[in-house]
Amino acid sequence: MSARPRAAWPLVAVFTAGYLAAYLLPTVVGRLSSGLGLSPTQAGLIGSTLLLSSATAGFALAARVERYGERRLARLGLLLALGGYGGAALTSLLPLVVAGAVVGGFGSGTATAVAASGMAARRDPHRLTTFGLLSVSATAGALYLTIPHLGGGHGVPFAAIGVVAGAVWPVTTRLPGPAPVPTAGRAAAPRLPHRRAGASLAAGMLCWSLAQNALWGVSGRIGLTQAGLTEVTVGAVFAVALGAGLLGVTGAGALGARLGRAVPIGVGTVVIAGCVALSASARGLLPFATGEILWNVFYPVVLSYLLSLAASLDPRGRWAVLAGSASSLGVACGPLTGSVLSSGLGFGGMGAVLGALLLVVAAPLTALARPRRAPTVTPQPVVRTGGGEFSLSV
Repeated sequence: MSARPRAAWPLVAVFTAGYLAAYLLPTVVGRLSSGLGLSPTQAGLIGSTLLLSSATAGFALAARVERYGERRLARLGLLLALGGYGGAALTSLLPLVVAGAVVGGFGSGTATAVAASGMAARRDPHRLTTFGLLSVSATAGALYLTIPHLGGGHGVPFAAIGVVAGAVWPVTTRLPGPAPVPTAGRAAAPRLPHRRAGASLAAGMLCWSLAQNALWGVSGRIGLTQAGLTEVTVGAVFAVALGAGLLGVTGAGALGARLGRAVPIGVGTVVIAGCVALSASARGLLPFATGEILWNVFYPVVLSYLLSLAASLDPRGRWAVLAGSASSLGVACGPLTGSVLSSGLGFGGMGAVLGALLLVVAAPLTALARPRRAPTVTPQPVVRTGGGEFSLSV
């Protein structure tokens, strides 16, 4: 349809707003702990609840974006994000903060589902995914430099996520509404293809995301307590790391399909495992910054190939949304997992466990990425109106 080409950049914007909460997770969890007097485990639990709500939205909407239309769902998601995060920022009452985080998280997940579904329907979903990751990395990096100078308290990062959602809302006018699909056509909709490969990919992405976000959720605490850095310095490290991530995303976009998907996914995950162990054991600025920066270079590269692999399994975008939601579920479990492991094993022991998990999951993900294991589905004529971790998709 004619609307599809001009709808690509709004999808990148919607994806950015949807994924931003996951990228700002360390400062959200850290500010919840310091601003509301919560223990690290309690703050991590709220962060996990937010992201679990986001994953729930993705699972619920995986097969419904086409029916309700991208414009309607994107607007709903962005409004929920603005209202939920804005409400959490304006109160210090813990039940209301949690409620706002849940509502905002569901809005983030709805926006991400719209973007992922539309991007998967495009001719080159990997390219769109890299653009999305580039956008969210740049936005999060700018916020990491800005937030420490806007005062303390838990409200600033919540407000920042809500403001971005509100700023993106006007571009939804460029997205299409629901397609006029006859009832008979809906009844004859094809079954979800490649179920075994898709389910295996979703499970692998869940573990892959959990391992990394368990560390990401406590990275701020590692920098402040173990490495002995100030909040401004930690924020600067995160900003530089996300800036380096832009280079990784740009490299992934330039590399494209030249090496296939298996090599970037396999090699990249092994490198990430080493970075996780290094960052978790850091006791000074140099090792902490090195681990965080290198990690953020490779993380979006591997993620972009995982998301494009999911998109290749179904031209309607259902596996892209389901796999992305499974990844969000792993992200949701990350803060609490990181808090529990670090409390019981220390940061270094936690890093060793998470690095080992990444090495274990690298093998099946690499096998799934081989062309003979996950062939691209030939698109069938479908009625869609508009295109859609990632593309960007933390």
